[in-house]
Amino acid sequence: MQRREFLGTLAVSALFSGATGRVFANPPKDAKAVEALQQNWKDLLAAGTQVPSPTETLKRPNPEWRKLLDPQAYNVLREEGTERAGASPLDKEKRAGVFVCAGCGLPLFTSAMKFDSGTGWPSFFTTIPGAFQTKKDFKIILPRTEYHCAHCGGHHGHLFDDGPAPTGLRYCNNGAALRFIPKDAKA
Repeated sequence: MQRREFLGTLAVSALFSGATGRVFANPPKDAKAVEALQQNWKDLLAAGTQVPSPTETLKRPNPEWRKLLDPQAYNVLREEGTERAGASPLDKEKRAGVFVCAGCGLPLFTSAMKFDSGTGWPSFFTTIPGAFQTKKDFKIILPRTEYHCAHCGGHHGHLFDDGPAPTGLRYCNNGAALRFIPKDAKA
């Protein structure tokens, strides 16, 4: 990442880390509603859809990843890059369905977990259980929580504590790291 890109990303991150004016289509009422969303995600997949296990680690050498992923997805997933705010059409995606890892297809979020954070990146207030592993990131000096796909290890984004109730969380995800499967898609 060049210095100009780094400084731009730093400025955008600082600006939006406490984003206000969020719009919530159907905010969950309480922790039980969030738990129901986390348990019922398979209802949004077409019958017969094969889903990788988050407990099985997928390992591939980088040259193989480079062949499988487009350059932007490779940069985000394998090099922990960040796409430009507003670059992903998935930020505006409103259909019912499941967001999966662009690297391995592991289901990560449902459309019911998504909200408009106003940041320019797809944002979610919770995840499908077991989808991610986290680590501390000091790339902008201040510590942040970075999250990665539990199956392939691909970088997705950062976790902030300025999301909607009842979780108070905002999974700020790079759209290039996601693929959206609409509810009506065939297996």
